[in-house]
Amino acid sequence: MRASRGLLGVTLALGLVSGLSACGTVSRVVGGGNDQPQAAPVGIGVNGYLWRASLDTLSFLPLETADPWGGIINYGWYSAASSPNERIKATVYILDSRLRADALNVTVNRQVRNEAGEWVEAAVSPQTETDLENAILTRARQLRLAGAGD
Repeated sequence: MRASRGLLGVTLALGLVSGLSACGTVSRVVGGGNDQPQAAPVGIGVNGYLWRASLDTLSFLPLETADPWGGIINYGWYSAASSPNERIKATVYILDSRLRADALNVTVNRQVRNEAGEWVEAAVSPQTETDLENAILTRARQLRLAGAGD
């Protein structure tokens, strides 16, 4: 009789541990669980409206790389059909998770083809970068008002 009670107790204990482990509670009841804090939810590390607005506004440029956690978008060289001897590329830096004008920086590189057919660096008007930043900020505000980009 004693042997059957012992066997019954062991069977019940094993059933309890199996049942608890299936729901993830065994580590809290028995011990030995992972005491590490839970990871934060995964998302982009910068303002979603600025990110989306940057991609929308500069969609005519070929996208090279995009790092949503670091907030950097690199675009490749682009030549308009109307000016094949000139090309531009841009990099967008999103510096904050808030929708602010100082959370955005756009740099533009420009090259022109010389007489030998080689691409050489050319000056870019600072107003060009400012105009692109303003266009991105305007689009970001539109997205925020529409409730998109989170």
